[in-house]
Formats: sequence, C-alpha cells, structure tokens
Amino acid sequence: MKPNFSLRLRVFNLNCWGIPYLSKHRADRVKRLGDFLNRESFDLALLEEVWSEQDFQYLRQKLLPAYPAAHYFRSGIIGSGLCVFSKHPIQEFTQHVFTLNGYPYMIHHGDWFCGKAVGLLVLHLGGLVLNAYVTHLHAEYNRQKDIYLAHRVAQAWELAQFIHHTSKKADVVLLCGDLNLHPKDLGCRLLKEWTGLHDAFLETRDFKGPEEGCTMVPENCYVNRQELEQFPLGIRIDYVLYKAVSGLYISCKTLRTTTGHEPHSGSPLSDHEALMATLCVRHSPPQHNPSPTHAERSPLISVLREAWAELDQGMAQGRWWATIAGYVTGLGLLLLALLCALAAGGEIREVAVLLWTPSVGLVLGAGAFYLFHVQEAKGLCRARAELQHVLGRAREAQDQPALLLGQQEGDRAEEQ
Repeated sequence: MKPNFSLRLRVFNLNCWGIPYLSKHRADRVKRLGDFLNRESFDLALLEEVWSEQDFQYLRQKLLPAYPAAHYFRSGIIGSGLCVFSKHPIQEFTQHVFTLNGYPYMIHHGDWFCGKAVGLLVLHLGGLVLNAYVTHLHAEYNRQKDIYLAHRVAQAWELAQFIHHTSKKADVVLLCGDLNLHPKDLGCRLLKEWTGLHDAFLETRDFKGPEEGCTMVPENCYVNRQELEQFPLGIRIDYVLYKAVSGLYISCKTLRTTTGHEPHSGSPLSDHEALMATLCVRHSPPQHNPSPTHAERSPLISVLREAWAELDQGMAQGRWWATIAGYVTGLGLLLLALLCALAAGGEIREVAVLLWTPSVGLVLGAGAFYLFHVQEAKGLCRARAELQHVLGRAREAQDQPALLLGQQEGDRAEEQ
C-alpha cells in the first residue's frame, strides 16, 4: 500500500418507513428517495423498513445507472426490510437473523413477523476490503415499561458478535442502521465496547443537522409528537459507525442529516431523518499498540456485567411465563380428558360437546405460549453464556498486569 494512499467514501442511511397500506404517502416518498439518491450519487445507500419488495424493485430499476449493484435481504414472514444499493460491485453478501425478536402474540407491534436481521456485504475498494453492515433492531414502544429490553440487548450482542466474527479479514468496517437505541442505552454501549466501532456523530468535526444529532424530530410531520414528549429536541436512534484495522486511519470528514424535510422538495422522506456521511480512509504509519490498561478494560467489564444481569432477568421472566403456560396446558388436557369421559358416559353430553372446542383452543394456545417462552429462555440463556465467557476472559486479562506487577515487586524485594 502506498504511503500517500487515501479513499473517500460517501454513505447514505435511512429508515424509509415503508409499511404497505399504513405508511402515509409511501409511493411518493419512495419516488422522491430514488430521485434524491440519483442526484447525490453516494458510494453506498443502506436502507431499512423497505417492507415491500415491489418498492425495492422500483428503486433498483430507477437507481440502476448510478448504483449497478443492489441486494434485498429476505427473512421472516414480512421480511427484514433491509436493502443496499452500491456504486461498486458487491463481492459477497450474507445475513444473520436475530434469534429473539419480540412476541408473536403482540400482533399490534408486529416486530416478530418481520424477521429483524443484520445484512453484510463485502466490497473491494482501492485494494481494501470493506465490510458494510446494515441492521434494524427491535423497536422501543414504552421507555418506562420496556418489555422488549432483554430482546434488544440480546440483538445488540448478536450484532456485535456477528461483526466481531465476520470482520477479521476486513480492512474497514462500516455499520449503518436504525438501532432503536439511544446513545447511552445499554445495547448501544455494549455494541461499541465489544466491536470498537466509532460513532460518526461524535467523531466528526463538521456536522449539519438537528441539535444533538437527533434522527427523529418533532418538526417532521410524520412523527407522532406525543411519543417525543420526554424529548423536546427529538431522539438519536439511527447511526453510522465505523473502524479501520491497524495501519489505516478512518475519519468522518462530514456528517449531514435532514432536518424534518428533504433538502430539494421540502417534504420528509420518512419519519426518520436521513444520515449522509463522508468517510476518509488513509494510510497510517505502523504504531506500537500497547495492551489495554486497567482503566481501558473497566468500561467493557462494566457493560458486560450490566448486559449479563439484564439477560439473566429476561431469562428468569421467560421461564416464569413458560411455567405458567405449562400448568395451563396441563389443566387444559385434564379438562379435555374429563369432557371425553362425560361424553362417553352419556352424562351432560351436550355440555361436554359445547365445552370441547374452547378447551382444545385453550390447550393449543397455552401450548404454543409455552413453546415460545421456552425458546425465548433458551435464546437468552445462550446469549448470557457467551457474555459470561467473554466477561471471564476480560477479567483474566485485567488481572494479569496486576499479577505481573506483583511478581516484579516480589522479585525486587528478594534481590534487596
């Protein structure tokens, strides 16, 4: 690699709010999004909540001259809603569907049916390998009573692990998406600490957009202002995160977001604001990287402990619901056996027949409830076990310098 090597990468990210039949002015917004992307000609456009594959095909045809490479990540019943458009050839792509993603009986929220996931595409740019990730985590519907917190923490951990294990051959790592996490939320801190990703909003010196980098603002006509009563400026839940390997230096030269309206037409492209980042990658002379100090490891250990406790609480709750559902299923089976005996004996046969259908429904419903929460508890247990292992390794690494220092001091005392 030449000493004066440099690479400029322009990235666009947007949660498109493209729910068929429910999202307002969806067709018009998709059309204007295509026009906007053609005008700006980014290197990469990463989109979330493109729930309709027809919308993706429309954008693909419209953007084909400027973005010849594209991919739509399919998962779940409705779909992941994730898609990417690239000016450069896509060398590889894959995806990981999150193990936990809400509850099927919470139909009005709908996250369980979507198959939330993380998509990965590998690009070769100027001799570098770029791993670009796009994701969308479970929504937060009630910040005070967040029944999905354990699921979102588990998703953040799975996302961090997926990036950790798939980016070992990458020179540059880029993650964009709607994390549904505030900057200081547990899931966001866990993701950053474990992957070492940098936040474009915090790193850039040239930012233009809403105050505090908010990506959902009350000025947007599609936003429900009642949901932002606690946050008069808005909330920041959409991110551009990045890092580079040793020998390379990556920085965010500029970061722009829309401010409740699209720059050209004035109407919003979505209920979320778009993120537009210009990243610069250049050669950096090899530097000696000392082992992380005690102070540097402490934030990782702290956030791992916090995440472990949250997953443990969620696992206990999942097991409790599974136990209740198991008892209800057992009682339902006993009731069915009793009804069969009454019907066979001819006693109150009409009543037994009438109660048969609701009893079968009770058994099937409680059985499905039991199976789901058993699966939930196992998923949380798996994530907790991974966290516990990483936490143990981090503690060992933290204690080693102290042990070495103690040994050195003991050796000096013996010499004296």
